[in-house]
Amino acid sequence: MIVVDTNVVAYLLIPGEHTAFARATLARDAEWVAPTLWRSEFRNVLALYMREGELTLAQAAALQDAAEELLAGREQTVASNEVLELAQTSRRSAYDCEFVAVARRLRLPLVTSDRSLRASFAHDTVSLQQFGAEATGS
Repeated sequence: MIVVDTNVVAYLLIPGEHTAFARATLARDAEWVAPTLWRSEFRNVLALYMREGELTLAQAAALQDAAEELLAGREQTVASNEVLELAQTSRRSAYDCEFVAVARRLRLPLVTSDRSLRASFAHDTVSLQQFGAEATGS
């Protein structure tokens, strides 16, 4: 089981340069966990793709359904105090700190491609590229 940030979910479901790493990550560990915040963040990603004409409403809705199925039963709520403490000490957004709070509470790695998040929380995070590469033996 691993915690993933919203970008990892997006990379898996929306083809792009990081999709291979996201697929390898899923192959290595298919039990993905995230704070419930991921839903809003993912909808925002889909809205951006729709505004840019990259996705239709029907395609975006299907991707949202697929993402919700992927994380079904493994969405986590977080305590506000934990998030605010992490935000204060790291100077990161509360959004980022929700993912870290889940990882810490469950004692799981947070897989992310966000370099600055990894720098702020080096002991809690692993790069998507590293996690995915280890799945393929690369």
